[in-house]
Amino acid sequence: MGASKTEHFSDKQNQIAAMAKAIGHPARVAIIEYLLSVDTCICGDIVNVLPLAQPTVSQHLKELKNAGIIKGSIEGTAICYCLNPDALSVLEAFFAHITININTKKTNCC
Repeated sequence: MGASKTEHFSDKQNQIAAMAKAIGHPARVAIIEYLLSVDTCICGDIVNVLPLAQPTVSQHLKELKNAGIIKGSIEGTAICYCLNPDALSVLEAFFAHITININTKKTNCC
């Protein structure tokens, strides 16, 4: 979506779209799943878990961070990452809204 078109949508719609785009790559889904499994901030372990080069992992982490899905803090020479519960709550509410509406309408479509 072009930058000039985002102004026609609400802040929340733009936020959800950015997060959806960020999780639209299997490597980023794998990163989220890994961060869920360790239940702590991770500094360098992510590169060891994924079959990707360090610069590629860094780019995926940057995309997730820019979308607000993960948070990063600098500890010494490393950047440590963890999931951002606030951002995940936004996605949860969005998908819950969809699910509730689909289940209550039960229309025969297509």
